[in-house]
Amino acid sequence: MTAASYAAVDWGTSSFRLWIVSESGEVLAERRSGEGMTTAAKTGFSSILETHLAAVSAPPHLPVVICGMAGARQGWVEAGYLDTPAPLTGIVKAAVTVTDANRDIRILPGLAQRSEAAPDVMRGEETQLLGALSRLGSGSHLVCMPGTHSKWVRVTGGIVDGFSTFMTGELFDVISKHSILSHAVTDGGSFDADDPVFLSAVAKAAKCPALATNLVFAVRSGQLLHELSAQAAKARLSGTLIGLEIAGALSTAKPGSGVCLVASGALAGLYQSALSALDLKPVIIDADEAVRHGLAAAANAIWPA
Repeated sequence: MTAASYAAVDWGTSSFRLWIVSESGEVLAERRSGEGMTTAAKTGFSSILETHLAAVSAPPHLPVVICGMAGARQGWVEAGYLDTPAPLTGIVKAAVTVTDANRDIRILPGLAQRSEAAPDVMRGEETQLLGALSRLGSGSHLVCMPGTHSKWVRVTGGIVDGFSTFMTGELFDVISKHSILSHAVTDGGSFDADDPVFLSAVAKAAKCPALATNLVFAVRSGQLLHELSAQAAKARLSGTLIGLEIAGALSTAKPGSGVCLVASGALAGLYQSALSALDLKPVIIDADEAVRHGLAAAANAIWPA
């Protein structure tokens, strides 16, 4: 693999993704596993990385750029945070070097919003933002990156003005498994992104966010009184939580901001439908492509050809 230029790694809490990239930007090899920070903190970050590099016959001394939880306090080497407002290109300058005799390894920092009124942090999503930067253009943008902890980022001219985290995915998991609503959604199968129950719940929650906990309970009462199926109950709960998230995020946006959705898989479909139900037409960017492009931008800045 003599054409390899660098390895790019997105290291999450429970996931590991690695790409071997050529000088021209072509992906030569890819590896994915469940060896996230939680596993690596026990078994060793270096050994996991080297195992995956060896599996694709990566050249000795190939440099590696990493984003995500490898830079957390409990990670490999703490990369700290860049404080907002911050230019996205600034994360490259703040990269931390890992002491390693064989490779040049850099870990990108996260972003922190240190306001006492709205403290917030992100790690990994800042690299997706860097990768999406070329698609955002000028002006103000509200960038949605859904997940277990969804991030909504306010970006103006390449500068992150601020952001908000919404625990939508985690709340859905907790409520559906450990609350009285578990009786309503148990055995509920998957639903389509254009499910009318889902879309109706999105619209209602976005219009009346002050009724949040009442709308959530209606998932249970709707089943008891109106024979709502487990699948429909699941769709209503999901739509309610996503609608509340969108309402909260929009309340922080600058007037006239464009909306951008950085997502992939099933979440991309759900959020695109939810935004469309609220008459919002986001720019869609694939999350995997965004993080690869962000890591590429960082690698090209750190190791110019």
